[in-house]
Amino acid sequence: MSKNPISNPFGKRSTWAGMLLVFVAAVTLEATSLVQYYYSRKGLEEEASNRAVSQIEATHNKIMDIIDQAEAAVRNSVWIAQWSLAHPDSLHRVCERIVGDNPVIVGSTVALVPGYDKEHPFFAPYCCREADTLTTLSLATQEYDYPSQEWFVKPIECGQGYWSEPYIDTGGGEILMTTYSVPITDPKGQTAAVLTGDISLEWLTGIMGNIKIYPHATGLMISREGKWMMNHNMKLATDEIIIDVVEQIREQDDFKKLERAMLSGESGNILISYKNMKRYVYYAPVERTGWSMCIIIPHEDIFGRVRKINLVVTLMQLLGLAMLILILRSIVRGQNKYRALNERKRMMENELHIASNIQMSMVPKVFPPYPDRNDLDMAADIVPAKEIGGDMYDYFMRDNKLFFCIGDVSGKGIPAALVMAVTRSIFRTVASHEDSPAAIVTAMNNSLSDMNENSMFVTFFCGILDMATGHIRYCNAGHNPPMILTDSIKAMPVKPNLPLGIAMGMTFEEQETDMQYDDALFLYTDGLSEAENIDHEQFGMERIEAALHGHKKSELHLKNMQKEVEKFVGKAPQSDDLTMLFIHYLGEGRQPAANHRLTLANEVGEISKLSEFVENIGEEYNLDSSLLAGINLAMEEAVTNVILYAYPEDTVGHVEICADKQGNALTFVVADKGKPFDPTLAPPVDITLGVEERRIGGLGIHLVRTIMDSVKYSRDNDMNILTLTKNI
Repeated sequence: MSKNPISNPFGKRSTWAGMLLVFVAAVTLEATSLVQYYYSRKGLEEEASNRAVSQIEATHNKIMDIIDQAEAAVRNSVWIAQWSLAHPDSLHRVCERIVGDNPVIVGSTVALVPGYDKEHPFFAPYCCREADTLTTLSLATQEYDYPSQEWFVKPIECGQGYWSEPYIDTGGGEILMTTYSVPITDPKGQTAAVLTGDISLEWLTGIMGNIKIYPHATGLMISREGKWMMNHNMKLATDEIIIDVVEQIREQDDFKKLERAMLSGESGNILISYKNMKRYVYYAPVERTGWSMCIIIPHEDIFGRVRKINLVVTLMQLLGLAMLILILRSIVRGQNKYRALNERKRMMENELHIASNIQMSMVPKVFPPYPDRNDLDMAADIVPAKEIGGDMYDYFMRDNKLFFCIGDVSGKGIPAALVMAVTRSIFRTVASHEDSPAAIVTAMNNSLSDMNENSMFVTFFCGILDMATGHIRYCNAGHNPPMILTDSIKAMPVKPNLPLGIAMGMTFEEQETDMQYDDALFLYTDGLSEAENIDHEQFGMERIEAALHGHKKSELHLKNMQKEVEKFVGKAPQSDDLTMLFIHYLGEGRQPAANHRLTLANEVGEISKLSEFVENIGEEYNLDSSLLAGINLAMEEAVTNVILYAYPEDTVGHVEICADKQGNALTFVVADKGKPFDPTLAPPVDITLGVEERRIGGLGIHLVRTIMDSVKYSRDNDMNILTLTKNI
């Protein structure tokens, strides 16, 4: 049996491609790990440096605060010591004042230069603080020999304030201290004494020992002579006493370099090693004292965590590679399934496309629909939200009447499309033999309700337009009211009724109206009015009305409406099917001829032009002279009434008269822009009464009603419109 290479999901090409992918992934992961480790180390090193520098600055500020207080206390007492030189026995009060007023100072002396005062050749009263008590004693003893002490000799030599090396003041304060001393001169400029202030170094070793920026970080201080000042109990992480460690490594080159830098008053950092353990040392000088401080941070404190993290990352990368191999295997195995699903998807898309074409073929889409007629202009369009939708429209011509409808099925997709197809089919079947919109809608509702197992309903509008007269009868079933375009644009008055398919036996009311030449109907589904932009704002009726202005042809109306909707919606997805149907009624395909229009000024003398206008129309349509005389009398009465009463006195106005014949109906329209007045509201006149009993007025409209077959009044666009019709 031969092997089928397609059946092997791990073919040679797939295997090599997978191996290459795993190799590239491994290299990429390792490179990523190295880059991450490098930048992590760099970041941690920068962080350690920033923290050490910040700690040094904070410690420096604390030390300088003590130094400044001590120097200020001593300098502020110089003038008192100078004044007291003449009274040596009072010098001890100067010392007591310095120690008593300044908590940072633990001891003070005013030591006279030997031989300055003949009565006191050696004189050095000293005051120190023991607990909360001030004790005064003398440093002028053979054992202490104050004239040889650094704190006495150096300020006299340099002629200014001086900080001594740290020392244990045996015979004085008996503690580890440092002394700030200044020379005192008498009024003759001769150096007479040295004034001092002692500060304990216990606080200093406490500050340096409490540095905790890292678990094992340590702070040290070195004097100008290279003496290391620290707490002798401070230990490294290895439990070794720091002072012992310092003594052991002082001869190492890197430590010598550190000491030279610190003794030179420099600041910076250096890496030193001890017993194969690295430590970062950050150092900076302490001004005016000649001291220098440093912070020692073990290498492990800084980078220990990143090494642990890097180990975890490496393990996770290995796990990721293992998962990648499994994923590759799963992907290769799933390729066949994906191909099969993709093929099924392609077949479904083809079927949906075919269904969409079938659906669109069910509605008329050739415009103009009746090219041999010049009394009708129509256009329609459906834009489904999905491949197929639930909107529909339809129309056909029977017995010189246009049967038309528009509907919107609840829901979307294939179920809505199937209901749409059934609805259109039932409409065609019922309307082919039924002439009442209400009867058509009722029959459709009963049929759809009988088969409505999925509780779907249809909003529906049905109308029948008599092409000869412009009379339209219609019935609405829960649909959006159409817009009627006459001299104005407004919603057509409709009774809502319930949608189709909800329940059998429902009653639907029929309505009717008349369309004049150039009137139009615009029917639409809620996919137009409720179209939303990205801010969820709806298109709305105001925008619909605005888009309906300015065009006459149906096709232009629809194109303009689509353009406005697309501009409003923008990039927002279409949320519902959008369907529009525009019916433009043109009567018998002509406007009233030019000789069928007359404009008169509101002057009585203009009435004579009306008779000639009416006679010309009578000649054109071969009207009987008696019939023409009656029409002329009715028109004269109607126009005279407008000229005399429509406009205020001394106001110039006009009366527009238009005549047209549709079938056997001759229609006159009298229009003016005067004040609103409806003559048809006048009550009927009882001509059987005598002159004395009869009401004044009303005979004119009575005469018009008697002569004409129809008299209607309307107020549109601030105009009075009186329509008079005579069947000839």
